[in-house]
Amino acid sequence: MISCKTFKPYLFSLILLTSILTGGLAGFLLGPQSQYLKPLGDIFINLIFSTIVPLIFFSISSAIARTGSIGKLGKIMSYMSLVFLVTGLVAALYSLWIVLLCPPAKGVQLALSLPPQNAHINIAEQIVGMFTVSDFSHLLSHQHMLALIVFSILIGLAATQITQEKSTLILRILEACETLFMRLFDLIMFFAPIGFFAYFAVLVSELGPQVMGNYLRVTVLYYCSAGLYFIIASTLFAFIAAKQKGVRLFWANVLIPMLTSLATCSSAASIPANLAATKKMNVPPEIADTTIPLGSLIHKDGSVIGGMFKIAFIFGLFHLDFSSPAVLLTALGVSVLVGTVMGAIPSGGMLGELLILSVYGFPPSVLIAIAAISIIIDPLATMLNVTGNSVSSMLIARFVNGKDWYQPAKAMTNEL
Repeated sequence: MISCKTFKPYLFSLILLTSILTGGLAGFLLGPQSQYLKPLGDIFINLIFSTIVPLIFFSISSAIARTGSIGKLGKIMSYMSLVFLVTGLVAALYSLWIVLLCPPAKGVQLALSLPPQNAHINIAEQIVGMFTVSDFSHLLSHQHMLALIVFSILIGLAATQITQEKSTLILRILEACETLFMRLFDLIMFFAPIGFFAYFAVLVSELGPQVMGNYLRVTVLYYCSAGLYFIIASTLFAFIAAKQKGVRLFWANVLIPMLTSLATCSSAASIPANLAATKKMNVPPEIADTTIPLGSLIHKDGSVIGGMFKIAFIFGLFHLDFSSPAVLLTALGVSVLVGTVMGAIPSGGMLGELLILSVYGFPPSVLIAIAAISIIIDPLATMLNVTGNSVSSMLIARFVNGKDWYQPAKAMTNEL
């Protein structure tokens, strides 16, 4: 017989899951009337976004200061880049196999219209805008998160370059502030059941007509294949990280960030929940605090799979051959770019879709068609993006700290 103590850790997750399901049912039944619930969802999202900037700053700065050396940071960043690239390629190869097996645009007929003209994109300005801002106040917006991460890393590095007495004091302040904002996040999550209910009700009421139209096939195909990838790939990567122990740690703690990402459709809004979850997975703080915020920008397996689906969808729409080696290799590269670089560009908007059009020379009229796919697959794509960072942090910990990384004694030794 299951005891109350066994059930208790999953109670809040079950409440959130119930909120999502009942919210979706309410959106289906109420239709346009669900818009009256939108303010409740917006309040929850705004509260989450308000905690993101200080939480990212203090968590990354304290993590870098805690490493105590540039060499340790370089090791973490090197393995992070490797893990992000490999897992992104795995997602791209899997999605390529799926779209070749089941073409997503089969039987689709769309009347394409011209979208609004987009301004010319200045690559140099985009690169500068990715990593820096013109004024300190701009760092206080979650829209400039990559610049905030760079600034936080520099603060952490600066803390390692001063005297030990002062650096210890600064580290204590940074860690105390990180703990403070994690507690603030815990308080905000008490409002989560209401926010999840409202947000999902509005989402279902808006997407219902689109899903039941020309996008039914691509929707079902994406949700089934991406859901299968989530289960298989996450289990495999967790097993590589720590064998059966890694699988248990991952699945025992991933539910809260998984549900948060599904309900909010935001990788950024899921950062606090993901930070808390990865630390419960025994990922060392210096790894979790750098991997999760950076991964929310440049490591998006769900978006990689979505990018491949969009490419295959357009090829099917125009009845073009999607089997030549050149086309397939390009599709792999473009889908990985859509899920990495494009996500890091501030105010990028439809840059991922524009990249697909420009690489293959498709007409601008297709933009709206594939943008609709982005909206429809957003909940599950975000969930894959977020949970992919969770399991990636476990892999990074395995490579940086060795096979016993999840042992408390081992983690403490590495911190010292």
